[in-house]
Amino acid sequence: YFFRTVRKLHRRARRDLGAAGAGRAADGLGETMSILNRGMFTSTTGEWETPADTFQWLDREFHFTLDPCATSANAKCPMFFTKEQDGLVQPWSGCVFMNPPYGREIADWVEKAYDESRRGVMVVCLLPSRTDTAWWHDYCMKGEIRFLRGRLSFGLGVGPAPFPSVVVIFRPPKNFVGV
Repeated sequence: YFFRTVRKLHRRARRDLGAAGAGRAADGLGETMSILNRGMFTSTTGEWETPADTFQWLDREFHFTLDPCATSANAKCPMFFTKEQDGLVQPWSGCVFMNPPYGREIADWVEKAYDESRRGVMVVCLLPSRTDTAWWHDYCMKGEIRFLRGRLSFGLGVGPAPFPSVVVIFRPPKNFVGV
């Protein structure tokens, strides 16, 4: 819908500019689409703050104790790790809520979540639904997957995310005996 609207606006601009302006309008469409594509599929930050209602909905079921990917401003649990504390190198315990940075390092976070579950920790991950990636096939497919309907509005909620989201739950092995 969004891209159709942009194209419609550019057709109208071409019509209004006449033949002389048609080339400029067409160039403008390409430039506009390029900017939009960069905005839709990249981000200046990989941090997407968890929507409060999504966290509350999951917390009612799981009763989280640790947020390993937080800032002091957006931490969702009583215990949390900041970027400086590096949750990737910390041991996790309890019931973990993980909304990792969505950049290239997401594979490391998903692997860590899976590994911690093998150590007896329950880990619930809020992730972009990127079913074409290696990390999805290597780890997420081993968990319980709950696809979310629609698109979440992260952070300030100014609009929906440019990607679908999923909750992946890594439960400890059924025969796990704590040490």
